[in-house]
Amino acid sequence: MRLAVTGGTGFVGSHLIDAALAAGHSIKALTRREQPERDGVDWVLGDLSTRDALEWLVDEADAIIHVAGTISGHSAAEFEIGNVAGTLAMLAAATAGGVRRFVHVSSLAAREPKLSLYGGSKCRAEQLVHSSGLDWAIVRPPAVYGSGDRETLELFRMAKLGLMLMPPRGRVSVIHADDLARLLLALVGPGVPSNILIEADDGKPGGWTHREFARALAAAVGTRAAVISSPGILLRLAARADQLLRGEKAKLTVDRAAYFSHRNWVVEAKRACPPKLWRPEVETMEGLAATADWYRAEGWL
Repeated sequence: MRLAVTGGTGFVGSHLIDAALAAGHSIKALTRREQPERDGVDWVLGDLSTRDALEWLVDEADAIIHVAGTISGHSAAEFEIGNVAGTLAMLAAATAGGVRRFVHVSSLAAREPKLSLYGGSKCRAEQLVHSSGLDWAIVRPPAVYGSGDRETLELFRMAKLGLMLMPPRGRVSVIHADDLARLLLALVGPGVPSNILIEADDGKPGGWTHREFARALAAAVGTRAAVISSPGILLRLAARADQLLRGEKAKLTVDRAAYFSHRNWVVEAKRACPPKLWRPEVETMEGLAATADWYRAEGWL
């Protein structure tokens, strides 16, 4: 198939492009800056606000996979531009270009739109997809990990130091980026149900407690880290301190602290992907160990 991809230079998007090429698809991928040439990939220079670039991106595409979005921001406007306006622009390009199949990467955060600016923006983006009139599929990933990820890197680093500060007691689902990439590709194939909302994970029933996942991370880096559950108020104070110290480069914003403090980020069984269409293949303990190995090889850990 000929696939139009946004976010292809990011963490999830890079795994998606690798998987798509391995499956024999051809790719047009949006990029803000020049990229090295790659067989099977046609890089389209521009961003989600560049109409001409989006027109070229979707030209002759069989399906669109919209991965791009804003994960961490310092204002409502940043999330609105990156997640809502960006999605609206892609939906408009799909409609104008006659591309019917639209696969949208959302987040479990969309289930709790009042909890964080991020979740609210993801929820509004979902609503736009719902009302688009296109043949859509929405995927709400939980925490995504794997090679190249800088978001969970901080957790791996804490595990290596032997002390893990985790959110308040709760549960979380996780998924490896390779499994997520395979799911996104499965959703553009023939015979896939129209207008489907999917929450997918590693297949662990009930997800992981925060303490369980912290111990899994420690095992992946070869330590036995002490795990401390931090009250939500401490996370918010830490977020303010991080913003004071690192400014725009802060990883833990107040908005993210609110998101992390929620007790239930577990996928819902009623929104599981039909097993005939997709199943997770990466066993999480093995996936975490492989991710830690990748970090070490790259000098990140």
